[in-house]
Amino acid sequence: MIERKARKPKVQTVLEVIRREQLTPHMVRLYIGGENFAAFNANAFTDPYIKIFFVKPELGLEPPYNVQELRETLAPEDLPVTRTYTVREVNAEEEWISVDFVVHGEAGLAAPWAATAEPGERVVFAGPGGGYAPDASADWHLLVGDESALPAIASSIEAMTPEAQGIALIEVGGEEDEQSITAPAGIEIRWVHRGDEEAGTSNVLVEAVRNLEWRAGRVQVFAHGEREAIKKLRDVFFKQHELERKQVSISGYWAYGRVEDEFQAEKRTPIGQILPPEETAEVTASTR
Repeated sequence: MIERKARKPKVQTVLEVIRREQLTPHMVRLYIGGENFAAFNANAFTDPYIKIFFVKPELGLEPPYNVQELRETLAPEDLPVTRTYTVREVNAEEEWISVDFVVHGEAGLAAPWAATAEPGERVVFAGPGGGYAPDASADWHLLVGDESALPAIASSIEAMTPEAQGIALIEVGGEEDEQSITAPAGIEIRWVHRGDEEAGTSNVLVEAVRNLEWRAGRVQVFAHGEREAIKKLRDVFFKQHELERKQVSISGYWAYGRVEDEFQAEKRTPIGQILPPEETAEVTASTR
């Protein structure tokens, strides 16, 4: 039997909530900073993500959390858990990052916390990771996703050169969930409304991409969101339009009916794979 080496714990950063902003009825933005901001190592990706740790306050655990060691002393339900979120903006001058959370009532773990988080609350996270940045040499860009990918799409658009050309297709519930994005003149933002359909059950985004008037030239694609929708889009990009693998950044950010722990575990099974097994290893950095 081959013994696997224990993974080295990822470096954890400890900051605090500075303020909370209600962006839309279903999205909250937290500004996170503090005296440890220098420990945050920003990268060059426009889809940077962090894994935020959540612990039970009554256990009195102090970061950094060594989950491997804690498994020896805590019950499984008492272990720290993580939730993955995109860093929307890094402001090095004012020493804060912003993170957007999709909020739908009391569902979930991170979203209800973000909806009521107060200044001074501690935030412990690992990262950032990432895997995408706009290629200035591309003839045009196509960015596709739902609310979960909106922060990364907006960040990517705002990082593009003034000459950039392309289209962003973003699925949200309705007009009230649209956001202001500073875009180059050549980037068209199209909001796709699913209306009363539940997030993760609508096909409107997939149909919008299928019916898109395809432009000439080499495209760079960023497509992330609900897993089953992304699987359908995979076929549009690689079968319908015969794009090369290197042109497309693609992954599922979440899966309908799954909490993140289940979703992450399923990535190692056929149902959780967006790309064929031989290609999965190539996109590890961008699959959150």
